[in-house]
Amino acid sequence: MIFAHDTEISLAGAAALVNTTDGGEQLPDLAALDAFYRTWQWTGRRAGTEAELRAVHKLRPRLRQVWEAAGEEQIVVLVNELLREGRALPQLVRHDQFSWHLHAAPSEAPLATRMMVEAAMAFVDMIREDELSRLRRCAADDCDNVLVDLSKNRSKRFCEAGCGNRAAVNAYRARKAGRVRP
Repeated sequence: MIFAHDTEISLAGAAALVNTTDGGEQLPDLAALDAFYRTWQWTGRRAGTEAELRAVHKLRPRLRQVWEAAGEEQIVVLVNELLREGRALPQLVRHDQFSWHLHAAPSEAPLATRMMVEAAMAFVDMIREDELSRLRRCAADDCDNVLVDLSKNRSKRFCEAGCGNRAAVNAYRARKAGRVRP
């Protein structure tokens, strides 16, 4: 593990949220948002309204800016804006199967606010550990997804949308075609 468990989940969840626009809307309705909420183990209040869904949709491009930033200084500005807007107040909490970890927004805060603040706190850890190079864009030419490389050897190049498999198949086919002689 490179970061604390809650940081890794927040980073992966932030990337997954940004990527819900890949190939069309992947959070089209409240049922999809509910599934996303459960998958990424969010806790706290859920309004279950269209307004909540719209607020989560509005958060995605703001988080994407972190991956698209021109460097550490710009990322710090973006992260500080997210923390200020979310009125982050870090506190230790323990719930479910998780031991002590940080939450920086109250459980009754709106879902989009909690998502924003938890992502920002995870980015803070990356900045403090000088690990921003782990924030990447998918290496596939036809993919705009983002990813967080949490591998020990910093080798992750492709997102979770199957791009790595497609690249491997294409490379195999290219090698195979190069060996076949007329």
